[in-house]
Amino acid sequence: MIFLEPLKKYAVFSGVATRKEYWMFVLFNIVVWIVAATIDAMTGTYNLQMGYGLISGIASLALLLPNLALTVRRLHDTNRSAWMLLLFLIPIVNIWLICVIAFFSSR
Repeated sequence: MIFLEPLKKYAVFSGVATRKEYWMFVLFNIVVWIVAATIDAMTGTYNLQMGYGLISGIASLALLLPNLALTVRRLHDTNRSAWMLLLFLIPIVNIWLICVIAFFSSR
């Protein structure tokens, strides 16, 4: 169960993460978000103006730190600094960084 590996390394920012580990966790995040959004819609806790509900907000916060740690480890695997994560704040460069994380790897 490679998609749960980042949860075991909840806040480990050192080391590397393989491409498969990264993408399996991304898929896991999508599934968790869809389930949480469905529960929000069924219970009426979804807020259209905010774009998320109570359950999906809690799920997003719970997965934030493992997601950041995994992204940093993935950047280390591509021989890049974790400081490149700040590039996610710039919209156009954001697309470039996703491509670097996704497709260029030493593993």
